[in-house]
Amino acid sequence: MGAHGENYINCEKGIWSWLTTIDHKRIALLYFITIMLFFLMGGLFAILLRLELLTPETLFMSSDVYNRAMTLHGSIMVFMVIVPGVPALLGNFCLPLMIGAKDVAFPKLNLARWYCLIIGAFIAILSLFWGGVDTGWTFYTPYSAKSSDAVTLVVLGAFVMGFSSVLTGVNFIVTIHKLRAPGMTMMRLPLFVWSLYSTAIIQVIATPVLGITLLLLIVERTFNIGIFDASLGGDPVLFQHFFWFYSHPAVYIMILPAMGIISEVVSTFSQKTIFGYKAIAYSSMAIAAVSFVVWGHHMFVSGQSDVAGVLFSVITVLVGVPTAIKLFNWVATMYKARVKLDTPMLYAINFIALFTIGGLTGLFLAAFNVDVHLHDTYFVVAHFHYTMLGGALMGFFAGLFFWFPKMSGRMYDEFLGRVTAIMTFVGFNLTFIPQFIMGSQGMPRRYHTYDGVFSPYHIASTVGSWLVAAGFILAIYILARSFFKGEKAPKDPWGATTLEWTADTPPIHENFLEIPEVTGRPYEYR
Repeated sequence: MGAHGENYINCEKGIWSWLTTIDHKRIALLYFITIMLFFLMGGLFAILLRLELLTPETLFMSSDVYNRAMTLHGSIMVFMVIVPGVPALLGNFCLPLMIGAKDVAFPKLNLARWYCLIIGAFIAILSLFWGGVDTGWTFYTPYSAKSSDAVTLVVLGAFVMGFSSVLTGVNFIVTIHKLRAPGMTMMRLPLFVWSLYSTAIIQVIATPVLGITLLLLIVERTFNIGIFDASLGGDPVLFQHFFWFYSHPAVYIMILPAMGIISEVVSTFSQKTIFGYKAIAYSSMAIAAVSFVVWGHHMFVSGQSDVAGVLFSVITVLVGVPTAIKLFNWVATMYKARVKLDTPMLYAINFIALFTIGGLTGLFLAAFNVDVHLHDTYFVVAHFHYTMLGGALMGFFAGLFFWFPKMSGRMYDEFLGRVTAIMTFVGFNLTFIPQFIMGSQGMPRRYHTYDGVFSPYHIASTVGSWLVAAGFILAIYILARSFFKGEKAPKDPWGATTLEWTADTPPIHENFLEIPEVTGRPYEYR
């Protein structure tokens, strides 16, 4: 602990000190507040959508309002919550501590990327006052090229937020290569750091493609130049190629960091050395590499050739290999261990169970002929949410509860934490298992009215969404309350072995009084 109990939270006072800070830990807390606000906003739109779908006929939303709410839900959750979530918040806080550094390589750029997220989100949300956007979060042309002027605002906002992602990737790559403590070789990096490293590579390579695509869409709309609009001589399918070349790697921007969290949590709460350290580390890099060559499986019904469809189908199935390696190694780590079912571990088990379902149903969609039937149905909606909400967000909350004592210096209510994990798991399956059934029976997505035969499934799905919402809201409340009123946390409440747990709780401004020297491997339990 610093002099007179000084730590990174109380070392400076005043709002201005927070808005101008270059301390990676304080910036992580700024992200925490920002992302939680966006999460509640995106979740509100989800609840409104599910409430509208409680009955087969129109309840309180017209079709236009429904489409706008759906677009905002998807855009907020993807671009403002899940993509920045783990790297910006937990990665920002933990990375320097885990490698024995005093900060990230470029502290001022670190703050700048938070402002890029804020400014981009503000621009996008302004679209609400220009009639809203009803294109869906993918902004598919030619509709996005011809619909309301608010599309330009949302696309511009996403373009600005892309800078935040690129700056994150550059900062993390340089930090990992240049600021590791003495003795911290690449093969001694915690697996969470490996996942952030793989994610950073994707961010730097893939995000500019989306930025250019969105910029071209803005140019087309503003200057009436034919790029994607067929009536102007453009090619709308070109937009799909560009968009999915980024957006499928973006799936791994969202999921790889969560996988890194699960490696940390499973090892810690099993009190065992992680099974197959090198295999998990290299599988993260393999997922990052393969992610760039599978985008075409989103376009099986777009008119691409059969040869291309078969190739993308085979390559997509190959992604399952490094993913299965991780799942096998996590289960092997837990095998014959005295697993402590504390809140982070319950969320990690949620992740393993739900992401496994998401991954297996992804194999169905990777099959060329099966996808033709399931494309644009609720089966795709359920698969996507099992991957993103059941995977990325469950991993995110596992990490939040895991590192919360280090971040805040406080402990949370363990009983209520476990309740939130169970509530979200039960509610999640009640929400999305019926959607798999509806999709397999041909129920199309993005419709706000439907045939009454699907009514029981929609009712169950809506009730489940309420349970999920209650669980996540309770989790946020527990963490927010504990930050101010929780019991003081010890330096290492979980008995973990990675470097960040040797720092003070909460850490001092400089992280460590002296740069530590690393002599052992991570996850060495005796």
